[in-house]
Amino acid sequence: MEHPSTLISSRSKTSPKQLLVALAGNPNCGKTSLFNALTKLKQKVGNYPGVTVEKKIGRMMGSTPDRSVDILDLPGTYSLAVRSPDEQVARDVLLGQMPDTPRPDVVVCVVDAGNLERNLYLVSQIKDLGLPIIVVLNMMDAVKREGKVIDLVRLSQRLDAPIVPTVAMKEIGIEELKKEILQGTRRVSTQRLQLPENLQHPIERLVQVLKEEHGLNPSLAYSEALIILSKEDLKNEPLVIHSPAVKEVIMDIRQSLDQQEINWRSAAIEARYAGIQNILKDVVQQNSPRRISWSERIDRILMDKFFGWVFFWGIMGMMFFMIFSVATIPMNWIDGSFARLSDGLKTFLPPSELRDLLTDGVIAGVGGVVIFLPQILILFFFIGLLQDTGYMARAAFIMDRVMSKAGLHGKSFIPLLSSFACAIPGIMATRAIENPKDRLVTILVAPWMSCSARLPVYTILIATILPAASAWQKAGIMLFLYLLGILGAFAAAVILKRTILKGSTPFFIMEMPPYRWPSLRSVILQMWERSCLFLKKAGTIIFSLSILLWVLMSYPKSPSADISAQLNHSFAGRAGHLLEPLIKPLGFDWRIGIGLIGSFAAREVFVSTMNIVFNIGNADNHTEPLRAAFAQATWPDGSPLFTPLTCMSLLVFYIYAMQCLSTVAVVRRETNGWKWPVFQLVYMTGFAYLASLSVYQFGKLLNF
Repeated sequence: MEHPSTLISSRSKTSPKQLLVALAGNPNCGKTSLFNALTKLKQKVGNYPGVTVEKKIGRMMGSTPDRSVDILDLPGTYSLAVRSPDEQVARDVLLGQMPDTPRPDVVVCVVDAGNLERNLYLVSQIKDLGLPIIVVLNMMDAVKREGKVIDLVRLSQRLDAPIVPTVAMKEIGIEELKKEILQGTRRVSTQRLQLPENLQHPIERLVQVLKEEHGLNPSLAYSEALIILSKEDLKNEPLVIHSPAVKEVIMDIRQSLDQQEINWRSAAIEARYAGIQNILKDVVQQNSPRRISWSERIDRILMDKFFGWVFFWGIMGMMFFMIFSVATIPMNWIDGSFARLSDGLKTFLPPSELRDLLTDGVIAGVGGVVIFLPQILILFFFIGLLQDTGYMARAAFIMDRVMSKAGLHGKSFIPLLSSFACAIPGIMATRAIENPKDRLVTILVAPWMSCSARLPVYTILIATILPAASAWQKAGIMLFLYLLGILGAFAAAVILKRTILKGSTPFFIMEMPPYRWPSLRSVILQMWERSCLFLKKAGTIIFSLSILLWVLMSYPKSPSADISAQLNHSFAGRAGHLLEPLIKPLGFDWRIGIGLIGSFAAREVFVSTMNIVFNIGNADNHTEPLRAAFAQATWPDGSPLFTPLTCMSLLVFYIYAMQCLSTVAVVRRETNGWKWPVFQLVYMTGFAYLASLSVYQFGKLLNF
């Protein structure tokens, strides 16, 4: 096996004309805002090889032909003592052990200037790795408002590293940081954490053994020794495979410290914080009396047991109102554009199978989904605002009071809220949850948060039930549907935590960042990234499925020229008829069955499938004709198909069914096998069927 020190030296050979700069820092330190300010729109988003952790890299603006700089935004972490996949990735990159990612030439340590002691803990660990660092004191405006002054010269001398003060949200200090990055002189600090005498000798002994047994360089051996000394379970230590000699030394050290009544679990941590306190001595001065901050004043209202909930649900209600009011303007424009494109093709092309494929298949299918892009953008806009303002952490704290009742961790709130946009990033966000069982429970219930892919289905069915309803009425129904998903997720979490994933309710500890003005650029950039992903999905998956569905509904050809007869005679129609006995108790016919089959690939495909099924290909507006087609659809006996009861049954099915193959694939990767994704697919689909069956049959008994 190749030693880590060898890996580091072999992967750190980069071109002198190209620098790789890693941004490292605690969550909520403004690291992402700094990344956006340095790179603007020159960014690439993907995943690290072999894991689902997001990799963000961009070219620094102002790079010269003589020296180009790539900026790598590492996942936020409080420590290099790995507890989650995010922290694992950050550490592996800094050690040069991440496949396809060279070791950084320099690390920009982003520090919340208002919380120096806590943030410098990670900085001190990165220094131990023997990497050149630049310390960025971010959010200096908040420090000034609190009447504090930081002696930058003294702090730089004690850290033995250059310091750049910034306000990343306002792009203050960005040019100075670029100059520091580009100047090209890199020096590794030789300063090392001063340990108390009763700990210094044991650590030196462990360092020596690590060097001899695993070939670690002195800096890396020292960093590793401080981390593994406090590790309860050495099996989970990711850096090296510890030899019997290393384990024997660790056990001897722990026994010796126990005899001296020194807690080996916290000794190194306490020593590091003591060293940081010594560094900060006389560095921060309070020039004026501390005033109650705006964040504290706002929290007195927004964190109140009563007004906190009022504000939370008010924000949610406003979001859904915007989705049904403001979004209609661009939606109508998109509708008209696709209609004109369809009409243009019918005028330009002679009648043929190709023309029908393009107008009735591709344009009807893709256009029927792209129309909902404005609603999805509004959803991401609100989520971006919640994150940028700092309210997201408060919402997690408020929701913890409820989530703890279900045995969920308060940190589960952020992944669950992210799942309202898309379950995939929501499931990936569970990496911040340390306890494996809590993380797994969150993964298993996250898809029950109504994601943006359900919006097209909800919108068209709500319009069918209440065609003349106001935007506020529709928003109320939408909020109710989201609540049903939340209640289902909580109920499932309770059952899972009391059966197959038993565990105690965890304590919730979370940092509350100060309130900040949101960065419009950051929010828009997030909306841009997510809209590109959505359009890519529409341009690939939905495009392909639209063609496939058109072929399945067009062949084999029926002797009759009637569209309904052709659909009945087609491959898709036959599949729908085979499925109909199973779904008829839910109030669904074979045409809805075709939509259910298609939407197992992606939920929003249901709308594009219905556009093709009901031949909505050349209308001036896709939504209204489809709603009208639903209103006119009947069973063979002439009774209406899309009754309010049927629509409610269908809505309930889409709330709870696991109809997203991409989510299944991500769950498989996050859980390292097929056991849990198959379990999730079965229990969610089974519950959706039973819930839909109950709604329809109970409604019939009440003559609803």
